[in-house]
Amino acid sequence: MQKAPLIWTNILVFSSTFLVALVAVPWYAIAVGFGKAEIIAMMLCLGYCGMSITAGYHRLWSHKSYQAHPILEFIFAIGGAFALQNSAIHWASDHRVHHRHVDDNDKDPYSARRGFWFSHIGWMLRDYQGPDHYTYDNVRDLQKNKILRFQHKHYLALALATNIGIPLLLGVLLGNLWGMILLVGVLRLVLSHHFTFFINSLAHIWGKQTYTDQNTARDNGVLALLTYGEGYHNFHHLFEYDYRNGIKWWHFDPTKWLIKAGSWVGLTSKLRTCPEERIEQAKAAMQLQHAKARLSALPDAEQILHKIELEYELLLERMQAYYELKKSLLLQRKQQLQSSLQEHYAELNIQKQYQELKALFTEQRRHWRRLTTELA
Repeated sequence: MQKAPLIWTNILVFSSTFLVALVAVPWYAIAVGFGKAEIIAMMLCLGYCGMSITAGYHRLWSHKSYQAHPILEFIFAIGGAFALQNSAIHWASDHRVHHRHVDDNDKDPYSARRGFWFSHIGWMLRDYQGPDHYTYDNVRDLQKNKILRFQHKHYLALALATNIGIPLLLGVLLGNLWGMILLVGVLRLVLSHHFTFFINSLAHIWGKQTYTDQNTARDNGVLALLTYGEGYHNFHHLFEYDYRNGIKWWHFDPTKWLIKAGSWVGLTSKLRTCPEERIEQAKAAMQLQHAKARLSALPDAEQILHKIELEYELLLERMQAYYELKKSLLLQRKQQLQSSLQEHYAELNIQKQYQELKALFTEQRRHWRRLTTELA
């Protein structure tokens, strides 16, 4: 079978920058040394590139999980060119195909089932997708965006201007041209590339399947540190339109924090989140599945399994009652200003029921977690 043709531009860019980062950067650090200014500049530029990909290319344009002010869109478009990961239209097209056909070796452009190397970088070294890939039929909504059309049309010029111009400008301003070229120009680019590539590779290999096992995506807090919150990938693949990846307050997800902070100053709006009930149901279903797998080898598995299933059904029952009443309470609060005194008393009654159901649900969830933990 004939192999797909090599993409020499990508091969040269990836290999040359990696070799310079591997050899020249350490040599310069030992022979000359980098100052605080170069290191800080590199970190800021690395963050700018990374967040432009995660908050812009990924959550804004690929999944439309929120809306952004044109100023913010423009900032992300320039940062995406600086990250040197193709135009937002091209990137989002690939990513939407990935989600639609995840783990399908014939259709997923960076299927993890084809191995770490392929999903990490190999898929970009050969033209596996062919000329039909560049029709961009699945991103027609993005082609209506003037900023994205401009970036796509002038991507090469923007990529060269940012990747050459920014390091040179910083080098001239701060008086260390070669230091800025090596750190901001090369090392920043290599780290930005591979941190993003980890989402396609390691995030489908290393971690926990917290919410679903219908695909290879994993949740991994360590990867979240390197990918600006994208490491909670199992959650993302099941609830892809949620603007968050790390849903708990302690989850490291600076992309989520940026999007949320933007809503306070009018830069972002219409932030989409998945209902809590669906998230809890998915998590409980996976816990039940894991418990069943652990119990299968025990001699009294049938009896324990029956108990587990009864607890699971009770959990779902109380969960449904809790969230239904919570929705009613929220609706009541929205109508509070128009409510009469009689309706106010009714609300107090609902609040009492809500607290009781919440306590029952919380206790049942605690009991469920304790039970499944004991079986681990």
